Amino acid sequence: MSVIAIGADHAGFALKQIIAAHLIDDEHEILDCGADSDDRVDYPDYGSAVAFAIKDGRAEKGILVCGSGIGIVMAAGKISGIRAATVHDVTTARMCKEHNDANVIGIGARMVGEQTALDIVDAYMKASFQGGRHQGRIDKLTQLENAR
Repeated sequence: MSVIAIGADHAGFALKQIIAAHLIDDEHEILDCGADSDDRVDYPDYGSAVAFAIKDGRAEKGILVCGSGIGIVMAAGKISGIRAATVHDVTTARMCKEHNDANVIGIGARMVGEQTALDIVDAYMKASFQGGRHQGRIDKLTQLENAR
């Protein structure tokens, strides 16, 4: 199966552990990028760690967890080649992969319950990029990323 990089700040630590165990049960390999406890930390450190794991080829996808799922995704999205999306339900989890080829998702531990988070992860993991008309849009995102 695939290698999934997972990371969280203090607010997402407990849910990250639950998600990691769930993915291991589904026979995925986990690259845990921290945090290692619920002691206060800064989300950019963990969002970027997951993003670099994908950029460097150590993982195929990333899952991030913070309080809202927003800040940690903003950090990941600063890294070239990362298409990160904050998701709050099965539909956004599926569509961010099918239409936007997201390679990282962010979940808000204070926004969704445990079962919803696991359902989100399952939907994202099962989804595939549809290509077609969506590929041109991804190409435009890449052009924007490289414009400087």
